[in-house]
Amino acid sequence: LHARYVLNLLHETRKHLKQLPNISHVSTCYSEEVTVCGDLHGQLDDLFLIFYKNGLPSPSKSYVFNGDFVDRGKQSLEILIVLFTFLLIYPKEVHLNRGNHEDHMVNLRYGFAKEVMQKYKVHGKKILKMIQNVF
Repeated sequence: LHARYVLNLLHETRKHLKQLPNISHVSTCYSEEVTVCGDLHGQLDDLFLIFYKNGLPSPSKSYVFNGDFVDRGKQSLEILIVLFTFLLIYPKEVHLNRGNHEDHMVNLRYGFAKEVMQKYKVHGKKILKMIQNVF
């Protein structure tokens, strides 16, 4: 995805998240399900498997993602793009909780910062700074 679109997505995500309270309350009635996911750690295939088995986020399919989206795996940036896009499309059905890997120092140690810089050589620093702003 071109850097311009990544930066735009990050800007819109940050704007949306700033409007939300620090604590989200998710509730359903007995006839609805909420899929809770955690620790994707850059494994895009795992995210796709979850969507394949449980369905894509939609007005009738809520998700809570409990952090640790990035680091370790090779497709952390792609996971953020997918999750942030679904968050903006379905803001009432997609909930993102920050994990300990959504931290700049952890990203430097476990590989996410390096991944961003390799994928976006020219705009990598700007993208990484904006991601840290979103986190």
